[in-house]
Amino acid sequence: MNEPVAAQTDAAGIPFYRDTAGECAFFEAAFRQQLPLLLKGPTGCGKTRFVAHMAARLGRPLYTVACHDDLTAADLTGRYLLSGGETQWVDGPLTRAVREGGICYLDEVVEARKDVTVVMHPLTDDRRILPLERTGEELHAPPEFMLVASYNPGYQHVLKTLKPSTRQRFAALNFDFPPPDLEIDIVAAESGLSKTLCAGLVNLARQMRELKGQDLEEGVSTRLLVYCASLVADGMAMETAARATLIEPLSDDADVIAALEELLAHSF
Repeated sequence: MNEPVAAQTDAAGIPFYRDTAGECAFFEAAFRQQLPLLLKGPTGCGKTRFVAHMAARLGRPLYTVACHDDLTAADLTGRYLLSGGETQWVDGPLTRAVREGGICYLDEVVEARKDVTVVMHPLTDDRRILPLERTGEELHAPPEFMLVASYNPGYQHVLKTLKPSTRQRFAALNFDFPPPDLEIDIVAAESGLSKTLCAGLVNLARQMRELKGQDLEEGVSTRLLVYCASLVADGMAMETAARATLIEPLSDDADVIAALEELLAHSF
């Protein structure tokens, strides 16, 4: 049995990531020019891994925030907490990133409440400041600080979109699933499965992605392909692993599942 597959890193501890369209060089340029960056793309296409890769590559601490409906500005900036009978200020992840010259990554930023975007605004223009009203501080972001946000345009709701005034504060990169040859390399490197079997998985995923917008809300992600390949590399039968990772997570509709299983049967 193979050992569990974690995120692959190189000798320097940098998470594995394959550049597909010059995005690494773009990120480095945005970092040098102190520009905030917005990443757009489908779920599981590598946005989060890309940010982790670049933070390690640039040697900056990374603070990742999974945005959701209940996320408030105080969750980002900090709050007073009772500790040992005393009230103490505790920095939130955005404040820590500003103080340390780190990278703050807001994942699925459209899911956050509106007051969160208000906090971002002074950090995304030439002021690069973070006012902390509760402590009376006004933090000036050092050159090493960078704000990165991401979202999936395919899941946008009419009430959950970024305002143009917010979007235009960011430079933006559009992400998609990698070309087949690259995706095979990525899945093989992440899972340890042979490229021959990974090629079959990628081909199956390509067929499933063609159903997006018809029977499926979202296509098979590269992340799910890695899950599947990792299970197969661990000794699980291909059909069993594929059903659990490439079919069941995509839909609860019996007809859709049956159609996907037919694709699976023809592929393997």
